[in-house]
Amino acid sequence: MATIRDVAGLAGVSPSTVSRVLNGDPSLSVLEETRIKILSAAEQLQYKAVQRKPAVKAAQLKDYKIGLVTFCSEQFESEDPYYLSIRMQIEKEFNQLGLHITRTIRWVNHESYESLSGLDGLIVIGKFEFDPYNLFFNRIQNVVFVDYSPDEDRFDSVVVDFNKVTTTALDHLIGLGYTRIGLISSRDFINRFGSDSGIDSIDQRQSSFEAYMKQKNLYRPEHVHIGSDFSMSTGYQLMKAAVEKGNLPEAFLIGSDPMAIAAGRALKEAGLKVPKDVALVGIDDIEMAAYMDPPLTTIKIYTEQMGQTAVKMLLERIEGREVPLKVVLPSKLIIRNSCGAERKLKSTGSA
Repeated sequence: MATIRDVAGLAGVSPSTVSRVLNGDPSLSVLEETRIKILSAAEQLQYKAVQRKPAVKAAQLKDYKIGLVTFCSEQFESEDPYYLSIRMQIEKEFNQLGLHITRTIRWVNHESYESLSGLDGLIVIGKFEFDPYNLFFNRIQNVVFVDYSPDEDRFDSVVVDFNKVTTTALDHLIGLGYTRIGLISSRDFINRFGSDSGIDSIDQRQSSFEAYMKQKNLYRPEHVHIGSDFSMSTGYQLMKAAVEKGNLPEAFLIGSDPMAIAAGRALKEAGLKVPKDVALVGIDDIEMAAYMDPPLTTIKIYTEQMGQTAVKMLLERIEGREVPLKVVLPSKLIIRNSCGAERKLKSTGSA
């Protein structure tokens, strides 16, 4: 069966333009020649648009059943506030609108596809693969993924560009004069919904780090330490292993703030000082990062905005929007003391 992307490729335009033309979007300004190309390509490929429910009035939204899927347990959320912050903001947004989440489904409980029965909309937090042929999942026309985009031609998604996050952190460290830079992070794991299994893959932070450092001719594989998750315990153990291995780099980029805080503890126990002996940069900007000793330099991820955006996108889909959207939120470098910026500036005599 032909997809919007297939039609776009044949017509030489973007998938969003194809969708807006085929759905008669009155706000779209496009050349008649382009419109004809799109219609001709759709006819040639025998493209059939997915039939959606008619637009829903605001008063009807309270009758809709909304589900929330998250991969992590409550205990894991308490250890790593990244996904907790997203979930809490989603719940807050619904409450402020006078709506509520009908069902919260945690992957760690190994819920079956039957748990999705009767839902009109779904927000998925984390990396999940769903069986595209499953009846219960296919019946949900309105699905928004947060922190993952499995199919941008079909589903809405809210994501972070971790390639940009990684290069921003490395640009900062290299700009401070560091050349021997290590990575402490985690592998990626894509959960299979309805199962306790999943797919192992390389996380974008790791792949971006390796590509960037190789481009700069600074990559040293012995300085890369990868664990099974982004928890504090993993960060602590990986840093202890790096210390025991010896020949520590001058600085580490660390995949999450909880990992970085625990890594700092491991360095302190080994008699090493941050940033004098080893500089650290984390990712997240959780509240605790500012209270680390020394305060943690990090890349801020706007988790609350991720939750807000997910709710907004889901309601837009329920109210009739047909074009799937992928929103990439920005990130921001937050400079504190753990990276050694203040010390570097003093040593160079900069103001």
